[in-house]
Parts: sequence; C-alpha cells; structure tokens
Amino acid sequence: MTTSSTETEAAQAAREIVSTRHFAQPREQLWAAFADAQRLARWWGPAGFRNTFELCEFRPGGHWRFTMHGPDGQDYPNRSVFHTVEAPARIVLEHENAPHFHLHITLIDEAGGTRLGWRMCFDDAATREAVARYAVPANEQVFDRLQAELTRNTLQGEPT
Repeated sequence: MTTSSTETEAAQAAREIVSTRHFAQPREQLWAAFADAQRLARWWGPAGFRNTFELCEFRPGGHWRFTMHGPDGQDYPNRSVFHTVEAPARIVLEHENAPHFHLHITLIDEAGGTRLGWRMCFDDAATREAVARYAVPANEQVFDRLQAELTRNTLQGEPT
C-alpha cells in the first residue's frame, strides 16, 4: 500500500507549529535583528526572559549556545546549529536539546512590510502536542519582543 501525498502532508502538519505575523518594516530590518547577536539577545524568547549568549555563529553550520533566564529564576540552556542562512530571506536551525525540532524562519516581502513565517518541526506529533500549549503563546510573545526591538532600533536611529 502506498502513502498518498495528502496522508504525508497530514502527518507532517501533525508535527508542526506554524506562526506568522506581518511587520511594517522591510525584511532587511527584520534580518538585521536576527543577524546581530546583541540585538537577538534582547528580544529572543517569551516575555520576561533574558538571554546570555555563549556562542552565536550566524552562518550555515554555525553553532548557537545560549541560556535563557526565566522570570522565575530558572535557567534553560539551549544548543542549536544553523543549517541555512540566506540573507535576507530564510533561516533554518536545529534545536539540538529537548525538545528537538527544526525551526524554519522566512521573511517575505508583502505590501506594507514583511511577513515573518515561523515553522517548528518536531520529531513526532506527541512532542508537538506537549510543546504546543506553551510554544504557541510564547511565539506570539517572541514576535511582540521582536516588534519592540525593531521600534527601539528605529527610534534610536541605529543602523539596520
């Protein structure tokens, strides 16, 4: 028995969390907020979190090691590797520690700004289901923090 592409697509979708948001800024400005480790550290993660970056090699094959410090005082070590870095359009990274996933980030020009696509692909549907209850709202908080960083950058007239 062969598997239809619809069944394959459904199985893939069951392992994914997809979030998107429109930003009024051009994608080059969003890209700059990802590519600059100092800026990335300011906005990465849900509300109330801060980051300590040990290593951020923003290039294909580059490693990213950092600790997210939660508002409750808990530390969350993170290990990732960048698989794809295509300025200013696409980033693919693999989050190596649990829960393991690949994050596909796309920056697409659209009327009045940029559409940020954020697709997390987990190893199985059960992991996706367990993570979704906190990751879905956390992704929205990440987008809020990115917007604040973009606004801050514009107000301060920092180069993009």
